[in-house]
Amino acid sequence: MFNFCFQNPTKIIFGKEQIATLTNNIPKNSKVLLLYGAGSIKRNGVYQQVSQALSDFSWLEFSGIEPNPSFETLMQAADLVRREKIDFLLAVGGGSVIDGAKFIAAAAVFEGDAWQILAEGAKVTSAIPLGCVLTLPATGSESNGNSVVTRYETQQKLGFSSPLVYPQFAILDPSVTFSLPTKQVANGVVDAFVHVIEQYLTYPVNAAVQDRFAEGLLQTLIEQGPLALTEPENYDVRANIMWAATMALNGLIGQGVPQDWATHMIGHELTACYGLDHAQTLAIILPALLQQQREQKRAKLLQYGRRVWQLSYSNEEQVIDEAIALTKAFFQQMGVATQLSDYKLGAAAIAAVEAKLVQHNMLKLGEHGDITPQIAKQILQQAL
Repeated sequence: MFNFCFQNPTKIIFGKEQIATLTNNIPKNSKVLLLYGAGSIKRNGVYQQVSQALSDFSWLEFSGIEPNPSFETLMQAADLVRREKIDFLLAVGGGSVIDGAKFIAAAAVFEGDAWQILAEGAKVTSAIPLGCVLTLPATGSESNGNSVVTRYETQQKLGFSSPLVYPQFAILDPSVTFSLPTKQVANGVVDAFVHVIEQYLTYPVNAAVQDRFAEGLLQTLIEQGPLALTEPENYDVRANIMWAATMALNGLIGQGVPQDWATHMIGHELTACYGLDHAQTLAIILPALLQQQREQKRAKLLQYGRRVWQLSYSNEEQVIDEAIALTKAFFQQMGVATQLSDYKLGAAAIAAVEAKLVQHNMLKLGEHGDITPQIAKQILQQAL
């Protein structure tokens, strides 16, 4: 196991009717900016609960943060923060709104062009404090310091990370997810699943605790994910999925182990160029990447097949083949397509993604740094 230093400062407030606790978790006398997306929180009652909890605060709202939050929209919000002297941000939504809030928190007090945070890795030295109410379990953004933002005019989807943008608290009420569209539920499960895979399915470093945690999360998502589609108001199912998605990317299972993230980096380019949902790109790329990297990932693929999928074949190649096939079948069971052709994308899309990886200097992806843009092209060809 590698050396590591782990601290997660986000306070998790989990369970039914917990939105009311906002009153006690936002610093007194704060001027709050409520951030949300297209307005579903007004239809499912979350907006009303948040409004009531904010009744003793001075607050404004900013809506319209996109599913892949755009740089242009977020900069409008950052301007509002500066103009109105906002000193606390409250993100209410899924990972996109929370990612957006993190960028706003940094951009509003950044000296210079805030695009440098994303494009040049400019260091974030200060940020507006923020909290969140999670309505869509998927990204784990409610309990980490990561953010991904899209600049649509240049077709760039770039991220940044800073300990200064961890949410101070995250309220997770599984009951608010009952009304989510099936597509969003499915995307969320696939997203969380691949987050675990990116930190687990690399090569062994004798990190037994992290491996067992990761395997437990994967099995939970495999068991509970399909139930969420057939039993949309089963509180226990929604609670397990929500907690698994948070645990998938709050930093815990990634401590002391090698990490991959090539599936995400390639997927970001597909989203930026063609507007596919983030989880859709992951479901396309991961099975093909596992095939291409089967030798580099051999030991962990065998472990994954035997422990997660309970495969008992004596033939190792059969274990690996079946583990990859079952992964692909799971995504399909969740209703998420696994081929580029399912989205009417072909050779032109592969060439565009390869070019974007070169443009963004994504030249050595994966835990071994051996996934070049040319190898990424081969992965995408296998995913046709």
